[in-house]
Amino acid sequence: MFCEKAFWLVKDADLSKDIAQDTWKTIIAKIEDLKDTSSFGSWALRIVYSKSLDVLRTKNSERFKQEEYVKNQEVIVEDNNENTTLKRKLLLAIQDLPEQQQQVIKLFYVEEYSLKEISKTLNISIGTAKSRLFYARERLKTILKNRNYEK
Repeated sequence: MFCEKAFWLVKDADLSKDIAQDTWKTIIAKIEDLKDTSSFGSWALRIVYSKSLDVLRTKNSERFKQEEYVKNQEVIVEDNNENTTLKRKLLLAIQDLPEQQQQVIKLFYVEEYSLKEISKTLNISIGTAKSRLFYARERLKTILKNRNYEK
């Protein structure tokens, strides 16, 4: 699970495995700091996200090219080219969002997190999560409209 979440951000299988392993080391080292065991999942995912973002920052990587991003996404829909095309266009538009908005959009729509879960995972307030989601949607509308992707 940690490897998948890390891969979702760093788009590199080897790096995501390293991040997952590093996450487990951190969890083992800091498990006693966890006050509420029911929040273990969001606490652990917050560690994954933090470590993934650290890797991206230290690597000083550029944003992935649109073709690579689409290639790495699982947008395979059998015998439905139109649906696949729409998903690809949406994924490309999401990639053009600022990183913080991408995270909230992906957590909300792909991972189906609630705003409360998003706020815990990203260590932001619920209001900030709502705001980022709102502005991400607005920006997506603009991007899709400018690219003539509207239906």
